[in-house]
Amino acid sequence: MTDELLVVRCQLGEREALAELVRAWHDPVWTYVRRMLDHGDADDVAQEVWLAVVRGLPRLREPGRFAPWLFTIARRAVTNRLREEYGRQETTTASGHITEHADEQVVENGAEVMADRAALVAGLSGLPLVEREILVLFYLEDLSIEDCAQICAIPVGTVKSRLSRARRLLREQLGERGTR
Repeated sequence: MTDELLVVRCQLGEREALAELVRAWHDPVWTYVRRMLDHGDADDVAQEVWLAVVRGLPRLREPGRFAPWLFTIARRAVTNRLREEYGRQETTTASGHITEHADEQVVENGAEVMADRAALVAGLSGLPLVEREILVLFYLEDLSIEDCAQICAIPVGTVKSRLSRARRLLREQLGERGTR
């Protein structure tokens, strides 16, 4: 069944259609969020995304454009979480204290990186957020350049230039690690 039909069924109040839509899109949303944030935040942010989807689905005017709409919501949720993190980091730096939570995150991330990240994922994580986001949306979520432009609220030409820069930066990252 197409996403468009599922969305229309959801808008008509069919719970099973919503469950099917979530089953179909849970992994892509979680993967996107996970690649943009720390593992600990990914579950919470993905849940926030689905809450926003449930609230906003009745107002979605173009059911055929569900994927870009969904990733726009996910992008907004990721951006909000990053703002919160940066705000906490600035507060921590300004006060000269490092909280226990920050220490736990560093240890958890270090162990996680060593345990289960492939060279590509490590290369991705080393990219600036803007370039990483474009690579994830275009290559890993298999969205079109036009959809990426809509999600990021930028012109198509900017998506193309960011993709080009991101590919170059990723090649450099992987080259530095000796994984060409």
